[in-house]
Amino acid sequence: MTSLFLTACASQGPGGPAEVKLATWNIGWLTDRTAEINADNRDPNRAIYQRTAADYARLKGYVGQLGADVVAMQEVDGAETAAKIFDRKRYTVVMSEEGDYQRPGFAISKGIKFTRNPDLAELDVLAGQKRSLRRGVDVTLHLAGGDLRLLAVHLKSGCFTPGRSGEACDQLQQQIPFLDAWIDARQKEGVAFAVLGDFNRRFPAGDPLWAALDDGPTPLVRVTEGKKSTCWGGQYPDFIDHIVLGNDAPKHLVQDSFAVLTYAETDRALQKALSDHCPVSVRLKAGGAVS
Repeated sequence: MTSLFLTACASQGPGGPAEVKLATWNIGWLTDRTAEINADNRDPNRAIYQRTAADYARLKGYVGQLGADVVAMQEVDGAETAAKIFDRKRYTVVMSEEGDYQRPGFAISKGIKFTRNPDLAELDVLAGQKRSLRRGVDVTLHLAGGDLRLLAVHLKSGCFTPGRSGEACDQLQQQIPFLDAWIDARQKEGVAFAVLGDFNRRFPAGDPLWAALDDGPTPLVRVTEGKKSTCWGGQYPDFIDHIVLGNDAPKHLVQDSFAVLTYAETDRALQKALSDHCPVSVRLKAGGAVS
């Protein structure tokens, strides 16, 4: 089995163990095509908000405050839009190869070499339809001590807990086998990996969808397990944004590195300008520091 020793250029110190900071952030309809979107929206109460230059500047400030080496993002309308908050001098942006307004992707620090793998297109179980779902974005980070495979996801919303039924749950359940197959393939390869993103699922104890994913030879580690979200004053205490580690990756999790970046703004009316989600992050350390 391939061991992972992480050495991200952005965080390496002389003589000390290197760390890489991974984050996931649903940025909430980050797009400049709101007029186009809203023209097709019959309910004015559901109109998408158009962010201002000041809003973009504020989000860019939070990117700096987050200070992550790699950010899995969701609900972003392409690389040009992402570049408004992820500085091109610091980050390379890769997005899913589809034309949807809401797309997942990664912002990766310039100091980290990576390979773009084909999208996990099967996650879009409604491909070609007007309200299609999202693909997964698949990259491999090439770090000095080994590779780390990452998948950014944004699964179907509306089926947050077991016991629900309906179209949203049917579609989420259709996505799970494709995500499980990706995880199983990584476990077979032995490469350290992480799945990051908005799963739109709280995964309470005994959740059959989590059991379907965590059915491999080595257990997965969901870094949000047992924790409560402080985002927007704990408005939604149970996480739906997760970072899932597999194979050797959990061995390199820096103790107590899990964090939720909360906004200084407390007025929930500002969620449309910022996001109703907060960035979730962890740090992974070089394997040499693991006993």
